[in-house]
Amino acid sequence: MPAPAERGDVVSALQAVVSVAIAALVLVRVIGRQVTGSPVTARSLVLMPAVLLVIGVAGMGNVLGSASTGALLLFGADVALLVLVGLGRGASVALGERNGTLYQRGTRLTLLLWLLTIALRVGFAFAGHLLGVDDRLAGASIALSMGLTIGAQNVAIWWRGQRLGVPMAVPAARR
Repeated sequence: MPAPAERGDVVSALQAVVSVAIAALVLVRVIGRQVTGSPVTARSLVLMPAVLLVIGVAGMGNVLGSASTGALLLFGADVALLVLVGLGRGASVALGERNGTLYQRGTRLTLLLWLLTIALRVGFAFAGHLLGVDDRLAGASIALSMGLTIGAQNVAIWWRGQRLGVPMAVPAARR
C-alpha cells in the first residue's frame, strides 16, 4: 500500500491528467466553433466558462491551502495574463448579424491569440518547474484558468454585441 504522501502524488498526477484532457477537449470544441462560426447565445457565453470555473475551483480545493507563495504568485500572474489575452481574443472575433441575430466567427488573430494562450499556460508551468515551484497548483488550476480566459473572451464578445445592438440568438428547443 502506498504511503500517504505517495497517494497524494498519485491523486495530484491523475487530477493533472484529467485537467489536461478536459482542457484539450474544451479547446477543440471552442476553437472549432470559432473557426466555423456560430450564433451568439446567452447560454454559449455563460455555460462553458461556468462549468470550467466550478470544476477548477473543486480541483484546486485540496492543493490551494498548501501552495507556496511562489506557486500562488505564478498562478496569479498566469491568470492575469490569460484574462488579458481572453479579452484580446474577444476583441478579435468578427461579429455580425445573421438571420437577425448576433453571429461570431474567429479571425486569424483569434487563432494566434489562442496559440498565445496555450504558450502562456505551458510557459508558466515550465517557469514554475525551473524555479522549483511545486507544480500541483499549476496542474489543478488548468480548468479554472481556462474558464477565466474563455469567460473574459465571452465578456468582450457580449459587450461588443451590446454595442452593436444586435440581439443574441435564442437556442432551439431540444426534443
